[in-house]
Amino acid sequence: MAIAEGTPFALLRQLDRLGREHQAPLPSRDEPGDFWTGVGFRLGGQHLVSSMDEVAELLKQPELSPVPRARHWVRGIANVRGNLLPVMDLNGYLHGTFTTPTRASRVLVIHAGDLVTGLLVDEVFGMRQFPVEDRRWAPGDVDPALAPYVSGVFESDNEGGWLLFSMTALAGHPDFMKVAG
Repeated sequence: MAIAEGTPFALLRQLDRLGREHQAPLPSRDEPGDFWTGVGFRLGGQHLVSSMDEVAELLKQPELSPVPRARHWVRGIANVRGNLLPVMDLNGYLHGTFTTPTRASRVLVIHAGDLVTGLLVDEVFGMRQFPVEDRRWAPGDVDPALAPYVSGVFESDNEGGWLLFSMTALAGHPDFMKVAG
């Protein structure tokens, strides 16, 4: 069946042919870069981030039972779904000052080897993603109390620097393991 010249269908076919002959190439899809994902939290005025692999759970501060003769930074033992969870005050351990619990305070539950513990922090910001290429070595002016646990920093244009805090290094530190007062 021949299509008559000048018919609307013939005109559409000609437009289609011309469009294909003169089309601009599609923009290439930029492959997303590699991202590092962690849990962001605040300790005093410092923004920190720990690997998602190192933080098992986030909790509101549970009811605590005191632990007699424990170090001042051991806040107590909590019953979390039938499991006993020791809760440590991270700021108390690092700086000797207690975290005053607020509505924003949270407990980060960490699993490091055989150690399962909760760390009370001032605030949790949830999951944070940073381009891997934005990771830098820790700056030289890192708080000396944090330095043994910081392995780098992620710079963020709108949020400043996020220190990469290793929960594994914390859990393996001999001072952290000495909870008896």
